[in-house]
Amino acid sequence: MTDSPVIRDIHPDDAGEVLTVQRAAFASEALIYGDPDMPPLTQTLEELEAELVENLGCVAIVGHRIVGAVRARLSDSLLLIGRLAIAPDQQGGGLGSTLLAAVEERGRRAGATEAELFTGGLSEANQRLYEREGYRRSETTADGEIFYRKPLT
Repeated sequence: MTDSPVIRDIHPDDAGEVLTVQRAAFASEALIYGDPDMPPLTQTLEELEAELVENLGCVAIVGHRIVGAVRARLSDSLLLIGRLAIAPDQQGGGLGSTLLAAVEERGRRAGATEAELFTGGLSEANQRLYEREGYRRSETTADGEIFYRKPLT
């Protein structure tokens, strides 16, 4: 990355750009899993706009372009993190770690004491990122999804 990203709270007005980044980022996941119909690729703009009305997520902006996004919501004291997406041309530069740290801080301020996220069993880069950022495997489902948790205290 040439410019330092600006990290800010996610807003419903970001939905169009976030959806573009999400689809670009998850295209490689679809190839890994042989599933072009995975939810991040089939989510509609209207669904995403509604999801962003009350969301603790963040976006990363370089110049005037959203290049990364992560979403989160609070369930009691558990921060549920999802859809971490980095534009393909920005991947590998630490933006995923930066967005995770930002959303964890938003969660802490909202009262979260622990964070949870998940990824597929074939998504090795995601698994490495989460483990490097202090997440520990808490569950593996029958269909291969791996859940991770991290204390936020």
